[in-house]
Amino acid sequence: MENDNIQEEKKVEEATENVENKEVEVTEATEEKEGQASEPEKKEEPEQEHGKKKKSRFGFYDRKLKEELAESNRKLEELQDKYMRQVAEFSNYKKRTAKEKLELRESVKASMLHDFLPVIDDIDRAMEHLSSSDVEATKEGVKLIYQKFMDFLKSQDLTEIQAMGEEFNTDLHEAVTQFPVDDEAKKGKVIDVIQKGYKINDKVVRYSKVVVGQ
Repeated sequence: MENDNIQEEKKVEEATENVENKEVEVTEATEEKEGQASEPEKKEEPEQEHGKKKKSRFGFYDRKLKEELAESNRKLEELQDKYMRQVAEFSNYKKRTAKEKLELRESVKASMLHDFLPVIDDIDRAMEHLSSSDVEATKEGVKLIYQKFMDFLKSQDLTEIQAMGEEFNTDLHEAVTQFPVDDEAKKGKVIDVIQKGYKINDKVVRYSKVVVGQ
């Protein structure tokens, strides 16, 4: 009986030790898990700090880009405003210049016609006495009127282009046709004037229409 009691006590002690060992293992496992769970939290802190630094750095660049964009937009608006002003000024300049040219043209025309009026007066007087005057007097009157008219044209710097017998010149003459000639000296020269040409100083007003020998 005593042996049986001793064996049972040993079994109870072994079972108690096993339970205690299991409790120790569970405790260690729990502590290990808690330690592993707490480690990521410690690791997250530097990552969060790094993220904040990156965010802060990019925020600086964003502000700089926004400032540059705002400055570019401001300069663009200034250039657009300046361009529109110049367009408006140029348009006004064109209108003003066109008006001044028209007024100048009308002024020159009025001045020229005013100087031409005396010639018209002479023509009117000649027409009144045409039927009652003799032929010689009429001829003299026409010659005087013609001379007076030519003097008026000269006063306006209008002169006749010399063409008859001259070398054909495309800057002054317009060939209506060519006509064969026997005289070698007349070839390439004006042999007849169909319509007189005129020029003011060196500017051709109307080309002389001529026949050229060939």
